Amino acid sequence: DFCYFCTVFPPHGELAGGWLCAMMVVPQPLLRTAMPQWLAARASRAALPVAAASGRQQRWISSSKVMASADEAVADVRDGSTLLIGGFGLCGIPENLISALQRKGVRDLTAVSNNAGVDDFGLGLLLQSKQIKRMISSYVGENKLFEEQYLTGQLEVELTPQGTLAERLRAGGAGIPAFFTRTAYGTIIHHGGNVIKYGPGGAKSGEVTIASEPRESREFGGRGYVMERAITGDFSFIKAWKADERGNLAWRGTARNFNPDCARAGKICIAEVEEVVPVGALSPEEIHLPGIYVQRILKGSGYEKRIEKRTLSSGTGEIKVDKRRELIIKRAAQELKDGMYVNLGIGMPTLVSNYLAPGVRIELQSENGLLGIGPYPTEDQVNPDLINAGKETITTIPGSSTFSSSDSFAMIRGSHVDVTILGAMEVAANGDLANWIIPGKMVKGMGGAMDLVSSNSRVLVVMEHLAKGDKHKLKPKCALPLTGQRVVDRCITDLAVFDFHKDQAEAKPMLLEIAPDVTLDTVKAATGFEFDVASPLKTMLS
Repeated sequence: DFCYFCTVFPPHGELAGGWLCAMMVVPQPLLRTAMPQWLAARASRAALPVAAASGRQQRWISSSKVMASADEAVADVRDGSTLLIGGFGLCGIPENLISALQRKGVRDLTAVSNNAGVDDFGLGLLLQSKQIKRMISSYVGENKLFEEQYLTGQLEVELTPQGTLAERLRAGGAGIPAFFTRTAYGTIIHHGGNVIKYGPGGAKSGEVTIASEPRESREFGGRGYVMERAITGDFSFIKAWKADERGNLAWRGTARNFNPDCARAGKICIAEVEEVVPVGALSPEEIHLPGIYVQRILKGSGYEKRIEKRTLSSGTGEIKVDKRRELIIKRAAQELKDGMYVNLGIGMPTLVSNYLAPGVRIELQSENGLLGIGPYPTEDQVNPDLINAGKETITTIPGSSTFSSSDSFAMIRGSHVDVTILGAMEVAANGDLANWIIPGKMVKGMGGAMDLVSSNSRVLVVMEHLAKGDKHKLKPKCALPLTGQRVVDRCITDLAVFDFHKDQAEAKPMLLEIAPDVTLDTVKAATGFEFDVASPLKTMLS
């Protein structure tokens, strides 16, 4: 149906055969009608449309996929489109395409992206102009505008575990309509009822206009799984480092993240890049994403590459942390053994690797696509294309590797990570964990936590024993929506260390250790559930 030499499709759908090349055997009636359009298209380097078969998306092919401008690249984006937008935080986001979309003024968009940047950059710009109707994301984070629009009923938000989001995109690009996963089993994501949109009065009114539907679930091997549906989109907006004119792409650092997964799942993929090179300049080994997934290329300009959390090495190796938290972190470090693969959550857990015992070497895995995290950089080492899951600037170590978000969560969900350490708002006596939302008040999102705790990795919780006002965080039952059901193996606080018997329904938690200068009565008063006491009862760090 098309000319392999010119990579141009005939302009009419009635052709039955015989088209080889304008320079070879072509039916004369077709030649008379096709040649003027073909020549005009070649002269302007514009593309001719594929004669779309029934049920197939119309795509565009030309000798070069490079677009003249960002405005041209997004010209056919319409109101109500579903956009798959790459990036993690502000790392690897298509700055020029987002700005062009803001200028175009299209509205009622559904944006599928891990998060929405910050208030005044990245997708936050489209939230400012109220062009987005629904966000499908895993993390709200520090974007106050995102949180405010959701809690006031202005924005629909479908929160999805980060690994599930990556896999839904990967499945969409692979033609897999749905899949089963352990992630989120037993949570509000599984059972339904999570608020997608509040009424006009917002969260304060308690009125909900859209809530999530229950997920189908099944048992495999005696364990519960939920079904998740694939995600596809009208357009993919992605960012890469380098492209050739065929659309083959290469990335640097952790800027790859969700970009390849978004690219594969979009009907039309627009790749914004920093460099465009001739075909053949990239060796096959350098190509991270084949050009078959990319329809348009934009060479971006004027990059800000804003860094969300510019974190630098102190130069002295000293870590500034208060005594209570230092006790927790040092005790957690004792759980890590030489050769382990470890994932450290945002906040206090990120400090654990600074207190490893002599001779203990671990490899840190980051959800945004890095294995082998190094120390914080010096000023001259700062690279906006290299961040950790907490959006902090980092370095790599010899032997490090980078990869996509779906590959990252294949490591996590496939039980290849030995230990995960994360914080919590509440931990229940049976090992239930809650750490991602206070309904109607605070929305951070689950990020990758639901995936991490649902794998077979050992789950360690580090947290202060009491919340503000000396309220219990260790409770008979979690009052907040769960991150995971019966998932916590051990909890380390500033007062004590507890073990949980996840597979024994009637077993009480076991108190293993107490902090120096803390009495058993103090621990009992500060703990909301009953527990057994180990014999002997040890002192932390002794």
